[in-house]
Amino acid sequence: MPYIGVGFHILVALFFAVHAVRNGREMYWLMILFMFPLLGSVVYFFAVYLPETKLERGMRKTVTAAAKTLDRGRDVREAKKAYDLVPTAQNQTRLAEAYLDAGDTAQAVQHYDLCLQGPFARDAEIRMNAAYAKILHGQSTDAIALLEAVRKEQPNHRPEQQALLLGQAYVSAGRQQEAGVIFADAVARFGSMETRVEYAIWALQAGEQSIADSLYAEIQQTMKHWSRDTKSLNSDLVKRLNNAFSSRN
Repeated sequence: MPYIGVGFHILVALFFAVHAVRNGREMYWLMILFMFPLLGSVVYFFAVYLPETKLERGMRKTVTAAAKTLDRGRDVREAKKAYDLVPTAQNQTRLAEAYLDAGDTAQAVQHYDLCLQGPFARDAEIRMNAAYAKILHGQSTDAIALLEAVRKEQPNHRPEQQALLLGQAYVSAGRQQEAGVIFADAVARFGSMETRVEYAIWALQAGEQSIADSLYAEIQQTMKHWSRDTKSLNSDLVKRLNNAFSSRN
């Protein structure tokens, strides 16, 4: 019986050794695992293996989300404190992002406007974030101006996201035909789930029923082959799609 226990410890150590080699871990882990099979395996499990598992990542994500729910204003307070202490352009950008994440679009727009007057005025990412805040705040015309400028000057900066934001801004501004052209082009160029969902929702709202039904059926077929992780990753997107299509009934 003792030999069975020893053999099991060695097998466990071998399993973790293979994991260490495949993931490029430091070689001293191999020494620890084989010099101290039981203790080394326990240490490796908690120090290396567990933090890399999906379960641990999911737990961290859940804890982070719970913390934000319990203290929704923490990120804003920390960003505001940092900006008050050191009023740099970087800290102002951080404060604008914190307000946007918190859903305070008025404050987000205000601070993004200030960011766009400073050294980051031509920064594509900041202009796109500012445009998104303006879309949410009902300033679609200003958002379109920002996005069209980015598209003209920096077309290779996250082009798919540029297209999606511009399409959403056109929808918000009531420019449905232009939005449809943007979404159709995005589907043709990128073919991602997000572009197809946005195009399907636009088609449904614009009365393009055949396009909407075709895209919805195509998306449903794709979803049948998704893994659990892919379903989790796209859960918000799918929920938005289903809500849009269920409301027509």
